[in-house]
Amino acid sequence: MKNKTIDILHTALLHDGEMSYALYEYEMEEHIDYWKKELKKDKDEFVFVIDERDGDVAMLLITKKHELYINEKAREQLKIIWKNVYQKNIELLLPDMAEQLANGILSVNGVKYSKTNSKHPPFGEAGMG
Repeated sequence: MKNKTIDILHTALLHDGEMSYALYEYEMEEHIDYWKKELKKDKDEFVFVIDERDGDVAMLLITKKHELYINEKAREQLKIIWKNVYQKNIELLLPDMAEQLANGILSVNGVKYSKTNSKHPPFGEAGMG
């Protein structure tokens, strides 16, 4: 089941697959205020949430300014934020995301900017939480 979930997420996140607004509404919409509070409490730059159910994928991205991006717009915004490292970061996170989803848990990823390399703009470190 985990491998199937990885394949579904891979298609949605790395190959611009279609996403489900109904799944977003059903699983994520009611938790937005909570995630906004956690974003502030954890001092994250942004948080993104992924869900997969029966082959459908939904995604939400919330910025520090509480801007909301849903599904394809969330994916596109994350690509903008992560610039050249989007694919690498998603590939690194896919196994953990799939594991959480396989256990019935939404994949919530708070991201702080890394300041360890001054030659390159910070791309963020995703914290699974």
